[in-house]
Amino acid sequence: MGRKDGENLNVVCPCCQAKLVIDPIFGAVLSHEAHVKMGPDVDLTQAHSILEEQKKKREEKFADSLFQETNKEDILAKKFEEAMKKAKDAPAGKPIRDFDLD
Repeated sequence: MGRKDGENLNVVCPCCQAKLVIDPIFGAVLSHEAHVKMGPDVDLTQAHSILEEQKKKREEKFADSLFQETNKEDILAKKFEEAMKKAKDAPAGKPIRDFDLD
C-alpha cells in the first residue's frame, strides 16, 4: 500500500472527529485523542433566565413523575387490559419445546 510495515496510521474519525493512531500490523488503536468541543456560547447576563428555564423543566419532570407514580395502579391495569385484548385476538400457537429447536 505504499506504507512501511512499521509505520503507524494516523486517522481522523468521521463521526466524532477524534484522532486515532493505529498499528497497521495488529489493527490495534495505539492512542486516541478526543476532539475538543467548544462549550455552549452563553451570555452570562442571561444566566438568571437560563436557570429559571432549567428550574421550570425540572419542576415539570417532577410533576410528571409524581403523576405517573400516584396513578401507577390505574396505568398498569389499563396496560394489562390492552395486553389481554391482544392475547384474545391472537391465535394460540403450538408452544415451542426445547428439543424442537435442535
